[in-house]
Amino acid sequence: MPSYSHWFEYFPGHHMWSQGMMFAIEMQTYGAAAISEVDQVGQRLRGHEGDNELWFAEWMRLAQRLEAMAAKAHADGHELSAGSFWLRAATYYFCGERFMAPGPRKEAAYRDCLRCFAAGIARRYPTIERVEVPYEDTTLPAWYFRSPKAAAVAPAVVCFDGLDNAKEMSVFFAGVELAARGIHTLAIDGPGQGEALRLRYIPSRYDYEVPARAALAWMRGRDEVKQDAIGVMGFSMGGYYAPRAAAMEPGFAACIAWGGHFDYQAAWRRRRVLMESGSSKISAPSFQLPWVMGVPNMDAAMEKLKDFTLDGVAERMRCPFFCLHGENDNIVPVEFAHMLYAAVGSENKTLRVLTAADFGSEHCQEDNRQIGANIIADWVADTLLPKR
Repeated sequence: MPSYSHWFEYFPGHHMWSQGMMFAIEMQTYGAAAISEVDQVGQRLRGHEGDNELWFAEWMRLAQRLEAMAAKAHADGHELSAGSFWLRAATYYFCGERFMAPGPRKEAAYRDCLRCFAAGIARRYPTIERVEVPYEDTTLPAWYFRSPKAAAVAPAVVCFDGLDNAKEMSVFFAGVELAARGIHTLAIDGPGQGEALRLRYIPSRYDYEVPARAALAWMRGRDEVKQDAIGVMGFSMGGYYAPRAAAMEPGFAACIAWGGHFDYQAAWRRRRVLMESGSSKISAPSFQLPWVMGVPNMDAAMEKLKDFTLDGVAERMRCPFFCLHGENDNIVPVEFAHMLYAAVGSENKTLRVLTAADFGSEHCQEDNRQIGANIIADWVADTLLPKR
């Protein structure tokens, strides 16, 4: 048997920056990045690994160039080209703010991302609309991707992000393949995610069935959504959120963990050891977890994480369940996916672990997002669409 390598490190020995580059590269599938543009940034950053100020500056420079090109195309009446430039600018603004600590510059860059994204989808993905989902005494921001191929009444999926992602990305890598199969997607920034965290300062919570129920209620208000065929999906840290929601809310017809979690504090105990040892085998800066949790420091974040476990919870799930995990995931070891699968109470449950030979063995298939998107969309279609 041939041997297969895994994990392309753009910056050898620096996992965090390499993961950031792969995130950008994989968005090219949806017209929201271009490899040559991303590589220009990478070439200027080589030799400066870990200088997050320079990372921010280079991505801002690229995003502003693309935004200027969008404005020129718009002025010339070339709206599709303008939309393409704006979508790529949005991705680059988001990539740039990824490793910046919370503050005015991070917020401004994300607002630029939102502005460019809205201009881009209006021209390139016109069936995606901006919506607000009522939640407690406020709302949660979301993008609703109405499938142009769906039947008059069709299934839908609520998609939550992870620790450092946002709905502007997940609406593509989750929503595009679902839409192609006739399934609607609500890509939503829940508590501790994307816009809800960055601009509304809503931290995460362990009882994610609360925001998930809000999303479910919103979906049930749509005439084109099949009421008994609404699934819930979570990506990365969302691999805790979605199973929690499906276990506690029986209204969901399916659950997808794109990356399986079981005990989120246990996962972070491992990451904290790496972080404090100076290892580059981490995916997020030290500020990220406390910021997401809405607490001042790592000790407080770890304390809050005690409740982020599916032990005694996953057993309550009854809907069909699917977990996709990478064998070489060094952020969330595959053992957590096996623990989750074993605990889930659903009779219909599947765990699929991809190897390097499958072309998607890293964390949430960030080494080949399209592989993961197709596998998950196929399972959702097989589970929620009427049998042909």
